[in-house]
This record gives sequence, C-alpha cells and structure tokens, in this order.
Amino acid sequence: MSQSLTQTRYTISEVEARTGLTQHTLRWYERIGLMPHVDRSHSGQRRFTDKDLDWLAFVGKLRATGMSVADMVRYAELVREGAHTVGERRDLLERTRHEVRARISELTDALAVLDYKIGIYSGKAQP
Repeated sequence: MSQSLTQTRYTISEVEARTGLTQHTLRWYERIGLMPHVDRSHSGQRRFTDKDLDWLAFVGKLRATGMSVADMVRYAELVREGAHTVGERRDLLERTRHEVRARISELTDALAVLDYKIGIYSGKAQP
C-alpha cells in the first residue's frame, strides 16, 4: 500500500530543528547511505517522514554507543537488504552492546576513583 497523502512531511529545516542535526549532517547521512532514501518534493526539496525521524533517533542512539560510522552504514545497508539479514544485524548490535558494557564498567571504575579522591579532598575519606 502506498503512503498516505496526508502523512506529515518535514523539510530539512524542520528536521534540523527537531533533531539538532545540522542540514549538512543530514545531507551527509543521506550521501553515505546512513539515511534511507528521502522523498523529494516536485521541486526537489527533501521531505522527511515520521519514519525518517524515528530512524534518525535510532542512529543517534547508535552514535551514543560509540559505534563507528562504517558499522552504522553497514547496519543501514543490512536493513535495506531485508529480513534475511536479521541475524547479521543482531550480531552487529550484540557486539556493540558488549563494547558498551565494557565501557560502562571502565567508567564505573573511573567514577569510583573520582568519588574516592573527592572524598579525600572533602575530608570525608581517609587517604
């Protein structure tokens, strides 16, 4: 079934305002294949959908994990390839989850050291 003609469409300026991503970044995401195909108006202006905004929010979460741009682009390619790539997508996300958990552990250890030092300087802990 085709998309509804009443579906909300957003200009690149509106997407910039909603996501905090610059227009340059949005165009770059599209150019490198990180964004799925973005529809265009009759005059050639990009018209983003709610689905595009959801995808950008997901990409933002992937960025927050520290996932490389190459891995994000690979993930996007796998999504476009279809359901037969679910296993490979899961593997990529599981590898990223493992890396995030390792970083969280490192940061938790670093936080404990900071808390200890702050306690010393505050007179609340023994050196």
